Amino acid sequence: MNMELWDAYNENFEKIPNVSLIRGEAIPAGMYHLVCDVIVRHTDGSYLLMQRDRRKPFGGMWEATAGGSALRNETPLDCAVRELWEETGIRSDRLTEVGRVRDRDTFFVEFLCVTDWPKDNITLQEGETIAYRWVDRGALLSMRKSELVTERMQTFLDELQQGKEGDRKRT
Repeated sequence: MNMELWDAYNENFEKIPNVSLIRGEAIPAGMYHLVCDVIVRHTDGSYLLMQRDRRKPFGGMWEATAGGSALRNETPLDCAVRELWEETGIRSDRLTEVGRVRDRDTFFVEFLCVTDWPKDNITLQEGETIAYRWVDRGALLSMRKSELVTERMQTFLDELQQGKEGDRKRT
């Protein structure tokens, strides 16, 4: 099995030269790694939800993003495009960055993908997801916290409800 390597960043979101982090190992104090999330909105206004594999942490819960850790030398956009394709089968490089959040030892860069991808042509990633569904904005906003995975997603939904989507520059 290959070791997954990540770039190390400082608190200013600058790569630390000649330093790599290894997935599964503790991230040293003062260093951060990069995770990219992609929120998928269809041109008809609905949002894509992916259900996590039951064997994963938060198994069975729904995510409103596709995403994961950036590999060494990946830009945030490269990571987002790759994760979107791996986790949904959607191919698009038309992503808009909607926010950056630093949380503990991670920088999260969040993207919005507005697509006309065929809604019945979503690919599930073995070991990651077990189902998908498209929901309208109202259904997404009415989901209970116990149904959605992350606190960051709850913040996004709160901002969406207040009409602030696309205004998340918080680092």
